[in-house]
Amino acid sequence: MGGAAKRAFDLAVAIPATLALAPVMAGLAAWVRIDSPGPAVFRQRRAGAFGRPFTCLKFRSMVDGAEREGAGLRVTEGDDRITRAGRVLRRLSLDELPQLINVIRGDMSIVGPRPTVPSQIAHYNAVQRRRLLARPGMTGLAQVRGRASIPWSQRIALDVEYVDTWSMALDLRIIADTVR
Repeated sequence: MGGAAKRAFDLAVAIPATLALAPVMAGLAAWVRIDSPGPAVFRQRRAGAFGRPFTCLKFRSMVDGAEREGAGLRVTEGDDRITRAGRVLRRLSLDELPQLINVIRGDMSIVGPRPTVPSQIAHYNAVQRRRLLARPGMTGLAQVRGRASIPWSQRIALDVEYVDTWSMALDLRIIADTVR
């Protein structure tokens, strides 16, 4: 979806953004490490385009090993596994900045459906599987239309709408709405 033009756009945004934000990202990584023990970057297997697995990068916003402490996929605002730095990173979406590396690698796009956990794909119906036709994005239609405040089924429907109506103009609108 989007082909060479979308990929060229992703690289034209991600490479300069990564270079410009490198000092900020280094500072955030140091803050995460100082705030709580463990690595600065959290790595998790996610499903990419066509369901292919990849390693998604994020600044760690929870205590090291939080996934072993339970609560599964759902993380609520009051979750005591979230670190002090993590609360700020999540509120400002700064925990997503390492995904610029995923975009450069070709695992993700700047705009697209958010990456999903591979085990969720088995629960998709035929229409919902269409969201896998696009590379997952750092931001997407569902994020600018309500993020976590809308139900999962509506987020998936918005992801499918994005895939079905994709254009470069739509990507630019989503980026503009994201930074607003």
